[in-house]
Amino acid sequence: MSQVSYQALYRVWRPQTFADVIGQTAITTTLKNALVTGQTSHAYLFCGPRGTGKTSVAKILAKALNCEHLQDGEPDNTCEMCLAINNGSLTDVIEIDAASNNGVDEIRDIRDKAKYAPTLGRVKVYIIDEVHMLSTGAFNALLKTLEEPPAHVVFILATTEPQKIPATIISRTQRFDFRRITADDIVGRMAYILDDKGITYDQAALGIIAKAAEGGMRDALSILDQVLSFGQNHVTVENALDVTGGVAVTQLGAYLTAVAKGESAQALEAIEQLLASGKDAGRLLDDLIGYLRDLLVFQQAPSLVGETSALQDSHFKDLAQALAPAKLYHMINVLNETQGQLRLTNHPTLYLEVATVRLGEAPAQATAATPQPAAPSADVAALEAQVKHLQDTVATLQASGATATAAPRQKPAPKKHVQVNKAQIYPVLGAATKADLLKVKDIWPDLLNMLSVTKRAMMRISEPVAASPTGVIVSFAYDILVERAMNDAALMTELESALNRLMGDPLKVVLVQKDEWPRVRKAYLQEMGAPKAKAAKPAADPVVKTITDMFGDADNVAIKND
Repeated sequence: MSQVSYQALYRVWRPQTFADVIGQTAITTTLKNALVTGQTSHAYLFCGPRGTGKTSVAKILAKALNCEHLQDGEPDNTCEMCLAINNGSLTDVIEIDAASNNGVDEIRDIRDKAKYAPTLGRVKVYIIDEVHMLSTGAFNALLKTLEEPPAHVVFILATTEPQKIPATIISRTQRFDFRRITADDIVGRMAYILDDKGITYDQAALGIIAKAAEGGMRDALSILDQVLSFGQNHVTVENALDVTGGVAVTQLGAYLTAVAKGESAQALEAIEQLLASGKDAGRLLDDLIGYLRDLLVFQQAPSLVGETSALQDSHFKDLAQALAPAKLYHMINVLNETQGQLRLTNHPTLYLEVATVRLGEAPAQATAATPQPAAPSADVAALEAQVKHLQDTVATLQASGATATAAPRQKPAPKKHVQVNKAQIYPVLGAATKADLLKVKDIWPDLLNMLSVTKRAMMRISEPVAASPTGVIVSFAYDILVERAMNDAALMTELESALNRLMGDPLKVVLVQKDEWPRVRKAYLQEMGAPKAKAAKPAADPVVKTITDMFGDADNVAIKND
């Protein structure tokens, strides 16, 4: 076959009946039953990740609604209506890409034309893909049509982001959630296609492709197309790894074995060789985490780890015996943190080398071969002690019949405040402006999304409270988190690196406890010489102007005599 006439596998093997759809049995069965009993809806919403069959099922449903010889809810694909829909010539089935047709005028045009009867088919079907891209006005126009739809019209809305669709639209549709297709189903479908084409393959190669596809059949077939371009007659593991950027299981096992034995030099050399050979750093981390996950699962339930997983590696069982669960948890945490760091750099080698050294660290509880409960963190221990003290106090009061005002037997420990670093805070306050603070607040949500999961969770209870062209002051709700964040060099580096990327300038991040912030601000004003109250216009004073620029309008600043 010539190159010009070649069609991609995902187009040639697009499902033409509900039975051809892989991995969505519950959805296809429900739709077939509705067609058989004549209980179809006027509007459907298909949600799910890309490549899971949303558009394919929409087209099959459009055929079934118009098929002249429907058989058990399945279109026959031989009648005039089915053939016309298959080749795209039936004007009664209209496909719209909302990404490029998202204005109110396009939806109003649909609303105006929907009232006219279909020309050839029984039902006029509108398939709107990526419907979450519609504007607010377009959604309102569509809502009017969904509220009072003509009897001969069916809307099928498809989206990868249902959370962006108004609830008023969702409530007027039948919603179907397409799930990611399992690796076994993807492998089975690829094997069926290759057998039909007379192409041989390594079973492990199909497993590598299925893993890289991340639950999407279309992605899997696109990757398979690329692998086939390496060799038309056989799908090999080597070619699959080259296309996906993956790493051979034996290489992963050898690397982790070197780490487990404390042979850091050998492990670092393995990382350097893998990256030099063109392996993708992100994919390498994914593969390592998957391998470690298999080790954890194998230790608890060996039967749950499939034969196509890391069990094929000769190092696997030795590692499962050598690495305790606590050590595996530590290694997975290190790799997760490194994934977040890779998003902020163009030099992954540095972070992978640091991660390699950290993987060799021996965390507490990692030396035992059997799982042990992790020791409570300092935060949890402090909270437990405080709760225990309160419980003892209540019990004492209840036993003695004392009033609520009676003094407890033991005074609680005074609240610890993190030491305020005036040397870092005062320079930021001296140049702080409201405009700089607003700029930082605008990009703050984007900055949090750039952090790793663990770092983002800690920073969600923080907020910028002052900013200058050279620095940002960030407040935390709890003392203990301020102290932890200050001592977390990786977090501070991520914060300042993300601020630099988003703002375009290097900014120093200074942390302060939320309750301390008003006192710090007051102390700064007093030390810098706050102005005395005047009968004249206070805002004219240059010092007052600096203060109001820092903290907002003059209404927010009260000037009093000491």
